Amino acid sequence: MLLTVITVNLNNKEGLLRTIKSVATQTYAPIEYIVIDGGSKDGSLEVIKEHDAIIGCYVNEPDDGIYNAMNKGIALSNGDYLLFLNSGDTFYSKNSLAHLMAANANNNFDLIYGNIEVKGTRDYIKKYPEKLDYDYFKTDTLPHPATLIKATKLRRNLFDESLKVVSDWKFFMIGVLKENFTYKYIDRTISIFHTDGLSSNNTEFVALEKTKVLKEEFYLRGLIKKLKNKLSRLQQKITNH
Repeated sequence: MLLTVITVNLNNKEGLLRTIKSVATQTYAPIEYIVIDGGSKDGSLEVIKEHDAIIGCYVNEPDDGIYNAMNKGIALSNGDYLLFLNSGDTFYSKNSLAHLMAANANNNFDLIYGNIEVKGTRDYIKKYPEKLDYDYFKTDTLPHPATLIKATKLRRNLFDESLKVVSDWKFFMIGVLKENFTYKYIDRTISIFHTDGLSSNNTEFVALEKTKVLKEEFYLRGLIKKLKNKLSRLQQKITNH
């Protein structure tokens, strides 16, 4: 089964090189590797060309944001499953993709995800839940550097380019809660994620975009939950009296 790894890069030559080397060490095969570069001016293109034996396809042109770049990668991909490992991030071990695919032995899951090691002001392993629900997605998302996504789901539901930092969160949330994506969690660390990324440093903007999506896509669900909470508190008061 063909896996496609997509890396988005913009003026991060050193991070890109680290990511390319990490993909090259993976024991799983076959892998299709695509790099989408936003017209970098720091020598990234030279790094890409130096590793053309690993990179099956690349784009070097300006884009309209990270999700436009990710959608370009989807359009070029041929894999049965896709994973986004953006510039600077790496796989945790040479067997990361093999571990994910081992959990999908019957090829029947839409999402297969694991844990990530977060590198930033402090380093830690971030674990994810086995069960995904509305309450979880209200405050968190799945880690795209550690999540295999069935390609047919992505090609039918491209990332929303009107959002600047939370479109992957929207994709996962709607997929699981509205479109009933099947999923499987494995308790293994899959990737190393660096917190100098776009959404990591824009917490206020993240909150604004999430609020917009929740109102547009889940307004009724949120309203029902609030009414249930009010009813529960009222019943508790009656019981106490």
